[in-house]
Amino acid sequence: MTYHPPGRKRAALTLIVLTPLVAELALGSTPIHFAFLLLLWLPIYGFGVLLIREVVRRCGGGWPSLVLLGVAYELVEDGIGLQALTSPHLYGAARMAPRLFGFNTAYWEMNVVYHVVFSVLIPIALTDLLFPALRDRPYLRRCGLAGIGAGALLGVALLRATVPPSQDPGYQAPAWVLAGCVLAVAVLAVLGLAVLPRRAPRRTPVGSSVGAPRPWLVGAVGAIATGGFLVLSFPIGDATQPAFTHGAWVLVPMAAAAVLAIGTGAAIVRWSGAGSWSDRHRIWLLGGALAAHSMFGAVAVVHQPVDRIGLVVLAAASVALLAALSRRRPAVAPDRIPA
Repeated sequence: MTYHPPGRKRAALTLIVLTPLVAELALGSTPIHFAFLLLLWLPIYGFGVLLIREVVRRCGGGWPSLVLLGVAYELVEDGIGLQALTSPHLYGAARMAPRLFGFNTAYWEMNVVYHVVFSVLIPIALTDLLFPALRDRPYLRRCGLAGIGAGALLGVALLRATVPPSQDPGYQAPAWVLAGCVLAVAVLAVLGLAVLPRRAPRRTPVGSSVGAPRPWLVGAVGAIATGGFLVLSFPIGDATQPAFTHGAWVLVPMAAAAVLAIGTGAAIVRWSGAGSWSDRHRIWLLGGALAAHSMFGAVAVVHQPVDRIGLVVLAAASVALLAALSRRRPAVAPDRIPA
């Protein structure tokens, strides 16, 4: 009989709730004074990301698989649900950069990185830290998985039925775009669930020659990288393009944002392979990213005082809670302490 540690339902519920809180509320995309709207986003965010985690864990995949399915998630949300990837009007996305084959290039770059990190990886990592005994196990049984899958599909339909009719009435993405998104999602799913799990090592060897920096330095990198990417990617104030550029000059911050994201990701992958990498590093990394994320939202995304104050409080609360969690964790991961 398969052993199922206790807390699976609480862990699943935690991930469902955390995902829209981190992805929407903590940036200010959904302002705090409109927090009730998170109930509408629970199916697409909470159920969708829980579905991603469940299928990845069942297939034996790791973080690379989650990254690929995070890209697939962004294509479902922005390409099929909102259809903002090709809309000439929604969110001003078409004005952010020169379009390529009808695609809003800067908008896609901004959102694919954002959703992979803040909609998928960070909520899953936070839940793993809160329920460490379950971090490598599925939370749901088969019936629960089917229900969550149905809920995620409902979330896509709900998103399509609520946002575009009010903010982008009359626009319908071309059939070839929708078909291309579906095909891309299928390819990413095959790579993430069938190909990568067969190639990924099961355990990181103890005594790796690569050293991890001190946890507070990892947190500083997380904060600087997050703030830098958001500043390079989001139009701020009255600007229509990122980094206050005009015309084709937007390609400069777009390239810088891509280099920053790839470089930071590569550094984290390298550090996490070190024998000294532990939950304290993960906690500091998440704390730095979440604090910078909410502070950027307070400065550049929301406008009402209640929302700005709320995001500052949310950033401080996130850091305080993660600091308390860090004090309860060993400096070296138990499975990496040499015998």
